Amino acid sequence: MFDTLVRRIEELSKTQPDKRAVAFKNEILTYAELNTNIKRTAEVLQENGAKKGDRISLSAVSKPLFVVTYLAIEYMGCIPVFLDKSSTEDNMLLVYRESGSTLIVTDKLSKLEDNTVNKLSYKDLAVILGEHNNSEETSTEDKDNEEKEALIKYEIPEEDQLAELLFTTGTTSKPKGVMLSYKAVFNILSNTIEGIGIHEDDIVLLPLPLNHSYALRVLRAYLYIGATVVLQNGFTFAKEAENNITKFNCTAMACVPTSYEVMRSQMQDDFTRVLGCLRYIEFGAGSLSIRQRRDITELLQGVAIYNVWGSSETGGAIFCDVCDVVKKEEYIGALGIPLKGKVEVKFVDPEGNSIDSDEAHPGRMALRGAMQMSGYWNEPEKTADALRDGWVFTGDLAYLKDGYIFMLGRADDIINVGGDKVSPIEVENLAGQYHGIHECACIGAEDTEGMLGQIPVLFIVTTGSYNEEEFKSYLACCMEKYKIPQKFVKIEALPRNRMQKINRNELRKMWDNRSSSDLMTPVIDNILSRRSVRKFTDQEIDPEVLKLIIKCGYHAPSGKNLQTWRFTVLTKKEDIEELKEKTAETAKINKTGFFGFENPKAIVLVSNDSRNADGCQDASCAVENMMLAALSLGLGSVWLNPLMTLRDKEPVKSLLDRYGIPEKHTVWAAAAFGYPSADGLPMKKKDNVVYYI
Repeated sequence: MFDTLVRRIEELSKTQPDKRAVAFKNEILTYAELNTNIKRTAEVLQENGAKKGDRISLSAVSKPLFVVTYLAIEYMGCIPVFLDKSSTEDNMLLVYRESGSTLIVTDKLSKLEDNTVNKLSYKDLAVILGEHNNSEETSTEDKDNEEKEALIKYEIPEEDQLAELLFTTGTTSKPKGVMLSYKAVFNILSNTIEGIGIHEDDIVLLPLPLNHSYALRVLRAYLYIGATVVLQNGFTFAKEAENNITKFNCTAMACVPTSYEVMRSQMQDDFTRVLGCLRYIEFGAGSLSIRQRRDITELLQGVAIYNVWGSSETGGAIFCDVCDVVKKEEYIGALGIPLKGKVEVKFVDPEGNSIDSDEAHPGRMALRGAMQMSGYWNEPEKTADALRDGWVFTGDLAYLKDGYIFMLGRADDIINVGGDKVSPIEVENLAGQYHGIHECACIGAEDTEGMLGQIPVLFIVTTGSYNEEEFKSYLACCMEKYKIPQKFVKIEALPRNRMQKINRNELRKMWDNRSSSDLMTPVIDNILSRRSVRKFTDQEIDPEVLKLIIKCGYHAPSGKNLQTWRFTVLTKKEDIEELKEKTAETAKINKTGFFGFENPKAIVLVSNDSRNADGCQDASCAVENMMLAALSLGLGSVWLNPLMTLRDKEPVKSLLDRYGIPEKHTVWAAAAFGYPSADGLPMKKKDNVVYYI
C-alpha cells in the first residue's frame, strides 16, 4: 500500500471537515481549513517563482502555518528542505545553497540581503492567507468555497520519487542531507501509527522542533489518521504543557527524556495529576534511563509509556513498551523490539559480515524496511557506506537477547580499557540508579599513565544526598572493576544538543580543558548543587544547628548596613501547619501561586521595613545564606515567597500581626528547613543570560 499525506488531507477535509487538525494557542485549523490553506499557499509559492520539482527551504516554526507551507510544497510537487528555526542565518543559507533550493520561507531575513536568495516571509504569507482571522471561534468556510476549483492540480507522485530532505545543522561541518522517498515517508508514518497504536480520536501535544525527524514522523502520523496535533514551542516551561493538555483535552504527548525531568521538577506534586489523564506518552530521540523508567511508570500508573528508537535514515523503527519491560528486570534497559513484519534488524562485525550477537559479542546494527532513506544528498561515498545490499548500516553497537535489542552506544563512544570494551550506556544506567545521582554521562579519556589506553570518566550531576565514598562503594558492588569510572567530574548540568541528547563531544572538550573544574571548592560545589526540597522527614533539627543557620542569615550583606530586617522563626508543628493553611487560603482568594511544603521542622520568615529601599535585597541575601548553610549541614530547604504580596490580606495579616511582625514590614521571603525525605530536582538553567562587555 502507498499513499500521500496531501491526498489523505483532501479526503479528511470531506469526511471530517470541522474537526481540528492542528492548533497552536488560539491559532486553530480544521481539516477543511488546512486543505484550503494548503492549496492557497501552493499558489503563493508559485507566484514567488517555485516550480514543480524545485527544492524549497522553510523554517520549522511551531505554528500551523509551517504545517500548511510544508504540505503546500508537496502539493505542488516540490521538495521541502527543513530548517531549524533557531539556526543562524548563515547556517540557513548554508543548507539553502547545499540543497540547491530556489526559495526560502522564513522570518529570519534581517541579514539576507543577497539578491541571489529568493525569499518569502511567513508574515507576508500569513497576511495573504488571512491567518490572523483563524482562531478558535472561526467557523468552517463556505462549502461552496471549499469546492472551488484549485488553480494548481495535485498529482500523485511515484512512490520512489524524492519527497523530503532532512539536513543536519551544519554548524561545524558540511551539512548532511537525508533523502526520503514518498514510499519511505508513508511507511515511516504507518510504522508510527502501528507501533504506538494511534487512534483517530487522539489529541497529541507536540513540543518538539519540527525540523527533526522524530517530530515530523509524529506530525505526519497523527494528521494521516485524522487525529489532532497541538503544537508547543519547546519544553522550557512545564506550565505551558499543563495549560495545553487542559485546554485541548490532550490524550497523548510526544517528548524527549529530558522533558520528563523538566516536568518532574516544575510540576512537583502535580505531575501525576496533570499527566495521569493521558492515554500514553511517547519518548524519542534518546532512551529513558533505568531510573526514569521505574519512576515514571510508578508515578503514572495506567498511562502507557513508549520509548522509540529511530533516526533520520529510518524513522521510528524499534519500539519499547516501557510499562512491560519494567516488570522484567533483565529487560528493563532494552532498546526495544523491531516493528514486526515492517523492520528487519541484523548485526555485523567490523568487516560487515552478519553475526549472531549477544552481550559478549555485540555488532554494528543494520536495518532494512520500506521506511529507509534513499541516500545522502550529493554524498555518494557516505551513501555507499550507509546503504549496503538493501540495508541501512548505523554506527551503533548493539546485541539481541530474547527478541529485545540492547544498545551499547555509538561505536566511536565505546571505551577500550586495556583491551576490554566498556559501554558508556551501561555505566550510565548503573551509576544513574544511585540515589545521589540526578544524571550522568560517561566518556573514554586517555590513560595518562599509559597502562590501559583509555579510562572511563564519569560526569555527574548530583543531588543533596550524594556521598562520593558511598557512591564508589556502590559502583564496586554493581559492575566489573574495569568498568568502574576512574575519574569523576561534578558539573551543574550535562551539555545537550537541540534535541536534548547528551553532547559527548562537548564532554570531551570539557575534559581536555578541565582546569576550570580544578577550581571547584566546597563552597562553590555547595552553591551549584543546591536544590529546592519541599518534603521533609520527622527528624528534628538540633536547636544549635538552627541557630547557626539563622546566624548565617543575619551575617549577610545589608544595604548601608541598616539591618532593619527581622527573622521570625517557627518550630512548632501546629504553628507551621497553621501558616501553611492560612497562606494557601489567602493565596487562593488573591489568585497567587503557592506550591506548599510537607513536614518542615522550621520556617524562617525574613521581613524588612517597607521604607527601606534595600529591604528586598537584604532579605534575599539572608535567605540564600541560610539555605546554603543548611545544605552544608545536611539539611534541605525551599524558598517560599507568596507572603510578600499577602502581608495586608486576611487571614494572613492577622497571623503575621500575632507573630509580632511590624505592620510596616514586608515579608520578602520565607524559608522552610528540615531533613529531606526526597532529593530536590534540579531546574534547567538558561544559558543565554550572560553578556560580557
